[in-house]
Amino acid sequence: MKHGVAFRKFSRTSSHRMLMLRNLVSSLIQHEQIKTTLPKARDTARLAEKIITLGKKGSHPAWQKAAGFLLLPTLTPKVFNELATRYAARPGGYTRIHKFGTRPGDNAPHAVLELVDGPRDVKFEMTARATGWDVLAARLKSTAPRALVKAGVPAVGATLARERALPEGTPGELRARTRWNVNKVLRYRAPADVAAFERKVGEHMDTLLARPVAVKALRERAEKEAAEAEQDQAYFRSIKDYKLKAGETVPGAAGSALRRAQGDLGWTPGRRERWFDRRKLGIDRPLSWEHV
Repeated sequence: MKHGVAFRKFSRTSSHRMLMLRNLVSSLIQHEQIKTTLPKARDTARLAEKIITLGKKGSHPAWQKAAGFLLLPTLTPKVFNELATRYAARPGGYTRIHKFGTRPGDNAPHAVLELVDGPRDVKFEMTARATGWDVLAARLKSTAPRALVKAGVPAVGATLARERALPEGTPGELRARTRWNVNKVLRYRAPADVAAFERKVGEHMDTLLARPVAVKALRERAEKEAAEAEQDQAYFRSIKDYKLKAGETVPGAAGSALRRAQGDLGWTPGRRERWFDRRKLGIDRPLSWEHV
C-alpha cells in the first residue's frame, strides 16, 4: 500500500528526478526566473525555499548542504550573501508561480517560477502599471486631460504613501485589489525599490497620457499620406485616360505635322495596304453557293 510516499515521481527514477530538480533549482537561483511545467515548478519552489533558508542560517553545515545540492559552485555565495540579505526580514514565501497557459504539442500546463522582490519580478511591474492606471483615472475626474499632459501628474509618492496607510475597506484613489497588491509587493522592499516603483508608476501614466496624442498624430499623418496618394493616382489616371486627337501631340513626340493632323488614319512606315494582303482560299470563311 502507498502510505507515506509523498511528492511527485515525474515518471523518473529517484536519481533522475533529484538531478532534474537540482538543475531547476540551480537555474532559478542563477536567473531568478524560469519557465517549466506547473508540477515541476511546484516541486522546484519547495526545494528552492529550503536552499534560501539554509542561506539565511549562514552556518558552515548549512553552507555544506547548499553547496552539495546546487550544481554550480558559484551559486552558493549568491545564496548566502545576496539572497540572504534580500530575504532577511521576510519569514518565508521566497518564490512565486505564474500560470502561463499550456505547452504546444502535449498541452502540458506551463508556469513561470520566479524569486520575489528580484529584478525580474513580474508582479512588481504589473502592480506598478495597475497603480498608474488607477491614479490617472482618479485625477482625470477633477482635472482636464490637456492640463495633465502639459504639467504631468504631481505628488505620486505622497499618493502611494497615503494609499498604503489607509485601512482595509476604506475608499481611496486606488481600487481595493490594487491597494492590496501594492502593500504585498512593497512590504519587504528597500526604500530604493519603493522609489523605483514610484518612477514606474509615473512612466506608465505618462505613456497613457501620450498614447492618445501619438495615435492622433499618426492618424493625421496616415490620412494626409492617403490623400496625397489618391491625388497621385487620380493624376496618373487622367494621363492614362487622355487620348490624343488629330493634330495633338505630347512633349518629345516625333513625326511630321501632317501625320499628327491625320491622327489614327495616317499611314505609318511599315504598314501594308489592303491590296497587298492575300486572302486564304476557302479557309478564312465558310464556302457557300453564293461564292461558287
